[in-house]
Amino acid sequence: MAAERPNTERKALAVNLDARRYGSFAEIGAGQEVVRWFFRVGGAAGTIAKSMSAYDMSVSDAIYGHCDRYVCRQRLQDMLDREHALNLERLRESRGDTTAFFAFADTVSARNFHGTNECHGWMGIRFQAHPRDQDSQIILHVRMLDTENALQQEALGIVGVNLLYGAFFLNHEPDQLIESLLDNLSTRRIEIDMIEFSGIAFRHVDNRVMSLRLVQLGLSSAAMFSANGEVLQPSEVLYKKPILVERGSFRPLTNVNVDMMQAAHEKFRSEADVDADEVVSLAEITMRNLQTNGQIDLRDFLARVDLLAASGMTVLISDYFEYYRLAAYLARYTKKKIGITMGAASLVELFDEKYYTQLDGGILESFGRLFKNDLKLYIYPLLNRETGALTTVENLKVAQELRTLFQYLVDKGCIEQLEDYNPEHLSTFSREVLRLIQVGDPSWTEHVPAKVAEIIQQRGFFGCRRTATAKSIAVSPAAALPSAIAPLTVTPPLLTSLTVQ
Repeated sequence: MAAERPNTERKALAVNLDARRYGSFAEIGAGQEVVRWFFRVGGAAGTIAKSMSAYDMSVSDAIYGHCDRYVCRQRLQDMLDREHALNLERLRESRGDTTAFFAFADTVSARNFHGTNECHGWMGIRFQAHPRDQDSQIILHVRMLDTENALQQEALGIVGVNLLYGAFFLNHEPDQLIESLLDNLSTRRIEIDMIEFSGIAFRHVDNRVMSLRLVQLGLSSAAMFSANGEVLQPSEVLYKKPILVERGSFRPLTNVNVDMMQAAHEKFRSEADVDADEVVSLAEITMRNLQTNGQIDLRDFLARVDLLAASGMTVLISDYFEYYRLAAYLARYTKKKIGITMGAASLVELFDEKYYTQLDGGILESFGRLFKNDLKLYIYPLLNRETGALTTVENLKVAQELRTLFQYLVDKGCIEQLEDYNPEHLSTFSREVLRLIQVGDPSWTEHVPAKVAEIIQQRGFFGCRRTATAKSIAVSPAAALPSAIAPLTVTPPLLTSLTVQ
């Protein structure tokens, strides 16, 4: 049985009583909620070199340099860089042999008087794990869900103490560190939708796995990272942008996945109210699509992500098993058009009423939420390989009582058939491609992009026998994982995930 973690007061006191730790606190926006804990519990003189808050924008700019937005990642990084550099400049010679310096910072927008602002913030710590050590850093983005300003400030202070305690005492166990961030809180009060580890203490940490942990542990409903593996904060990527999403298992990424996205992208960017240069395309994988027998294989997860990265895709991991929940999540960040592309088989499932029994309004409520913000579905045809017939929007079979609803959505332009697809790819099905890889049938390479086939062969993904040239290829994060890594166990949701073919 895991040892019980200390409460917030005991955590703050443990930091204060650790003679190695000494540093500064800089907090903008919601008051000095984090440092207050360390003053309150006693022993702060042994920990706090400086505490400051720069509320005025001109004062903040004078200290940290000009910034277009004051609650953003760049402002947080500027704060951490300057405060830590000052600590080292002023104190390293006098006490550097026995002191591990740190700088904590946050920049936060808590609930304003009228309740009209977005309540969120950036928080981070740059620190030395040991005296004279190279720097390490953790930054995270939080969304505050309490409806009262005082409660938001309280929650912010607790998260900050958890972050400091975790950085100092759990840096060798990043999984436990992440899990501890909501100690003495709940996901009803705080959401952490982005975290990034860097520096010497975290040299073996893959931030994509840490992003997955956020979603798996319920600290966030979604996490995002770029093709180069950089962890992204969704609001900064999606803010006021038209968004196109393809949901899939991508196990592996096939020609159908690529063709579907390309066809949908061409259709989407030609919409009258879409700025083609602003479109953000996402490959979304739900937690259900990552599970095998209730567990998540991290090697398998990173294999899929590496293949999407090779195709230049931004990846979204989410627990939004129902499309209307995904739509609501995306609409949180943009008022521009949202498009979702899927196969005809998934569209059939979308019209199956058994998936909506938990909603008082059933399928009508689901569709009301899904199409609320001018969302559009782009449908890729399904080939019947026995008859050669195609299932499209025009001949899709839905329950008789739903035909009128279906036709209404088609006539309204909410559901649109993709026409500019490559017929040569219609016979590809990802489950069959995976089977061919695992049995060693070389014909699987015909069904995936050439670059994807090369990576699968070189790195031995999905049970593929590695080629002789694999030794000359740089090892990916997926290939570098230890074989004994513990699997993630996820409680299966009540609803089936609706996925593309």
